[in-house]
Amino acid sequence: MKKNDATGNGKPIYKKWYFWVVIVVVLAAVGGAMGSPKSESDPVETEQQQEAQAADEPAGESVDAPAEEEEPASDPDVPAEYTSALNQAIAYSDTMHMSKQGIYDQLVSEYGGQFSEEAAQYAVDTVEADWNANALAKAENYSDTMYMSKKAIYDQLISEYGEQFTEAEAQYAVDNLDADYKANALEKARNYQETMNMSPEAIRDQLVSEYGEQFTQEEADYAVENL
Repeated sequence: MKKNDATGNGKPIYKKWYFWVVIVVVLAAVGGAMGSPKSESDPVETEQQQEAQAADEPAGESVDAPAEEEEPASDPDVPAEYTSALNQAIAYSDTMHMSKQGIYDQLVSEYGGQFSEEAAQYAVDTVEADWNANALAKAENYSDTMYMSKKAIYDQLISEYGEQFTEAEAQYAVDNLDADYKANALEKARNYQETMNMSPEAIRDQLVSEYGEQFTQEEADYAVENL
């Protein structure tokens, strides 16, 4: 007579069908656990990568740090008064188109900059100005707003009571001025007629007079004929 096994049915446990089902499930679970990828990166590998990246960067510098621009150092040999005078001279030349002598006088004037003569001289000697261009700009203004003749503009440019340009600068200005002097003479004639009620002949004389407008005879005749 055979002995019964632990299950009580007379068969060994390894011959039971559910024994092998359990074995298969256990083996599948173990195999899945061994083959699954790591959820987190190796901390040792990450530290090595960081060290490698740090080794590629220049020491003591930030990759994204912008380069700082250096401001030009001021010349310690130039007094502050001289620098201020130069800055004013630049403004007078660039915005008011003044002459070299005119700027100097404005800088030393008690009603102007009140700079010392030395500072003013430094300024006009140092300023980068095109005096011919300044004279031309002044001439254009006299023609466009005051309708002056060519000779009157020249005289105003060189006058010590006017713009104080040199004769060469004034000549450059009137030679390069694009002006319609006949039209200027006509504007002057109309002004004399409307404000002073002058006769045509009196207007003509005033237009050509060396103490008046200094237009040419041709320009004056055109103006009177077209009143």
